[in-house]
Order: sequence, then C-alpha cells, then structure tokens
Amino acid sequence: MSITLGPNRYGKAETRVVRVTKNGNKHDLRDLNVSVALSGDMEDVHLTGDNGAVLPTDTQKNTVFAFAKQYGIASPEEFGLRLARHFVDSQPTIDHARVEIEEYAWERNVVGLNAHPHSFVRSGRETRTARIHYDGNKAWVVSGLKDLTVLNSTGSEFHGYIRDQYTTLRETRDRVLATEVEAQWRHSGDTAEWDKSYEIVRRCLLQAFADTHSLSLQQTLYAMGERVLETVSDIVEVKLALPNKHHFEVDLTPFGQVNDNEVFWAADRPYGLIEGTVVRSVPTAGPAWD
Repeated sequence: MSITLGPNRYGKAETRVVRVTKNGNKHDLRDLNVSVALSGDMEDVHLTGDNGAVLPTDTQKNTVFAFAKQYGIASPEEFGLRLARHFVDSQPTIDHARVEIEEYAWERNVVGLNAHPHSFVRSGRETRTARIHYDGNKAWVVSGLKDLTVLNSTGSEFHGYIRDQYTTLRETRDRVLATEVEAQWRHSGDTAEWDKSYEIVRRCLLQAFADTHSLSLQQTLYAMGERVLETVSDIVEVKLALPNKHHFEVDLTPFGQVNDNEVFWAADRPYGLIEGTVVRSVPTAGPAWD
C-alpha cells in the first residue's frame, strides 16, 4: 500500500480590511472580509517540512492591507482578481489562487435632511460575496450574496405532493412563503461593471420572488435564476440555496376566533432546504463553485 499527498491548499482566512477613500470632506467606505487559499508545488513542506515553497500566511494578510492602500477597493471582485493574480504571477511555486470575499454594507448617516459626508450607519442589507480563482492563465469569478431575507404574505400554495403513512402536513392554497436567499452566480469572463452587475442581479432575484405565484419553493428558485440569466448576458450559471422559513397558521378556535391567514408562528427548525442551479444552455468551461 502506498501513501501519497492528495489535493491541498493553504492561506490566510478572514483578513478584515476597512478602506476609507477620502475625497475632501466626503468619504466612501468599503468593508471586506478576505480569505486567501493558495496551492502549487507544496509536496516538500508536507513531507519533509521544507518551507522553501511557502509564502507565509502573514505575508498574504499584509498584502491585503497593502493592496487596499495602493489600489483602493473598487469592488470585491476587482480587489479579489488583483490579489489572485499577484499571488500566482509573483511566486513560481504557486499555480492557483482562490480569494473569497464577504462585503458588509454601510449607509451614510442622514442628519436632518442631509447625508453626512463622513458618518456611516451599518446597513441591514444582505452580505455580498465574491469568489475568485486564478491559475496563471485564466480567472473565474463567482459573485453572490447571502442572508437576504424575503417574505410573501400570500401568493404561495403547496399541494399535490406524495402522501404516505407518515404524512401529516395539510395541503394549502394560501400560505406565507419566506426564505433567506443565498445566491451565487458565475460570470463568463473576468471583466464587468461589478457593482452595477450586483445591483441588477439583486433586483432580478427580488422581482422574481415577488412576481412568481408559487406552487413550490423549487418553482420560485427556478424563476429567480431564470430571471437573472435572461437579464444579464455574461452570467452563465446561478446557484441558489433557499431554506424554507416556515410560518404556521395559529389555531385560534379555542379562543372563539377565526384566523384567516393573519396570525402565524415562525419556526426556525427543522426547515426545508431547497437547492438548485439554473444554467445557460451554452456549455461553458472552467471550475464551477469550489
């Protein structure tokens, strides 16, 4: 029996960098959490402890900070691409870089009727995400978001499903549909107006969720992914994970009251988890999501 080293990578996880861009009295803010993972000619360090091929993870952290100062942060995707290319192109022992980024949104603090030029309030919006791969020749960009909580108070049904001896769920023609959207979308290339593209995709997801009279959360998932692909031509795949945030109608008959889908209790677990990928029909090359 032979024992060999399998696929491996290493890097600096969760470097939190906040970049303030100053244009006179008016400031702009980007708040990122950056994780780097590198792979390449790393056999010796695993087998003998020889660190000659290793770029220290502390150096990777310092590079994030230095690049934030030198180049600014135009978008998570642009910043991640710049880092990934640097690590691969500058180090002969590194042949692949993966950069994962979360962005936390801030809004300007509104004082009276005016937005303060350098005071901010943490936004209640979702977390923006980006994952960038670069192998020395080609880059792949996966943008995304998570923690986008949405709810339709009507316009959702669930019936006609398999029933067996363990089924107790009642069919319904009118229910609350709520979920916490996690979405990732893969671009066909490595250039885009990243911020503009993000807002368009976010709007597509929200519009499709609101517009779809849903017979199942799976149907809604497909409609959301389809809307994105129909709207943004350079996106080739949309991957969605939609936990069903169940809202159950409360039985008010013991109190002599009729509950006409007005009072619910929200259950956090267990929950249904619906996952799926909507793909453009044209075949595409490159790694999908990892």
